Amino acid sequence: MEVAPKVSLNNLEHAFAYRSDREIEKAFWLFRFIGNPFIVKTGSTLTSWALKMHLPVKGIIRNTIFSQFCGGENIDDCAKTVKRIGEFGVGSILDYSVEGKEAEEEFEHSCEEILATVRRASGDANIPFSVFKVTGLARFRLLEKVSAGASLSKEEKDEFNRVRERVNRICKEANTSNVRVFIDAEESWIQTAIDSLATEMMEQYNRNKAIVYNTVQLYRHDRLAFTIESHKRAAETGYFLGLKLVRGAYMEKERKRAAELGYPSPIQPDKEAADKDYDDCLRFCIEHIERISICAGTHNEESSLLLAQLMEENNISAGDERIYFSQLLGMSDHISFNLAKAGYRVAKYVPYGPVKAVLPYLIRRAEENTSMAGQMSRELSLITQERWRRKLR
Repeated sequence: MEVAPKVSLNNLEHAFAYRSDREIEKAFWLFRFIGNPFIVKTGSTLTSWALKMHLPVKGIIRNTIFSQFCGGENIDDCAKTVKRIGEFGVGSILDYSVEGKEAEEEFEHSCEEILATVRRASGDANIPFSVFKVTGLARFRLLEKVSAGASLSKEEKDEFNRVRERVNRICKEANTSNVRVFIDAEESWIQTAIDSLATEMMEQYNRNKAIVYNTVQLYRHDRLAFTIESHKRAAETGYFLGLKLVRGAYMEKERKRAAELGYPSPIQPDKEAADKDYDDCLRFCIEHIERISICAGTHNEESSLLLAQLMEENNISAGDERIYFSQLLGMSDHISFNLAKAGYRVAKYVPYGPVKAVLPYLIRRAEENTSMAGQMSRELSLITQERWRRKLR
């Protein structure tokens, strides 16, 4: 007999309680603009050009899309967001969202910045995780060669050892500080190297509990099998498996590359297949919760409610620290804040970084929203309803 979860995602008063009337109004107009593909494409191009030409547009960006989706330009700037959403039971995951670096000194700077987020999270219940992308610490092409099993020169071997040392430095600090850390998933053709590093770190630091979490992208058709195999390895080797479960963020790029290079696409044939694997992965993880800790990184209402239901059915308390829900700052507040109100552990990704450096992330966020019509219309619909609720109260 199925047990219905004791949570509803429909209470908009709870969902938007942390937002002022002015912020709701700004979000309403922002999502209306983001819903127009022409405006997004044109605006992204013009914004990038304006910044390159040093035109005074940073203030406009900072007060619109940046303020909706980012916590600030540095760690200290994020303090207000951390405190604010923490008052409603929602944690923050400080995400240094600077992309596209290639030089060793830039990788070292990113490593130090990530270490700073770990130290900031230490002892703060409002910051339950840190996070990083391996491409913030390594050249993309190097990860591609390692993933393909290509022969590396001595210089490349030394370079990859420096990458491993950076990853280890972060995970060691996380372990010492008792801060859980996500290693984000990226493109499939560099993911093998990332998975190898994540597994190596879990084997070393997850002996008593999950500190290091690998990320599984369930829009890939092989990732449910990968999860099962990862659990088998963890059980045989004697460490705890940390997993962040997401659907994925590189679908169009993945399919295009597969078509151009003539290999089978790693992406699921359709959304239904991705949804099924995601939910089956949730079920598998709950069935093996004694060995696995998970964070369900999803904006999908059905999967969020399913996980709550699975917890009910298996007599797992809403506040069990092995199970988290997570969404992006500025999106799906009805999921985040209603789950938190019901006692579940929830955390928002809080990206930060200099406005110009974070622009690629912001453009991707806008383009993803535009291409996902259902997601876009849902966000706008919810904000519109809350806007009218406040006008009529």
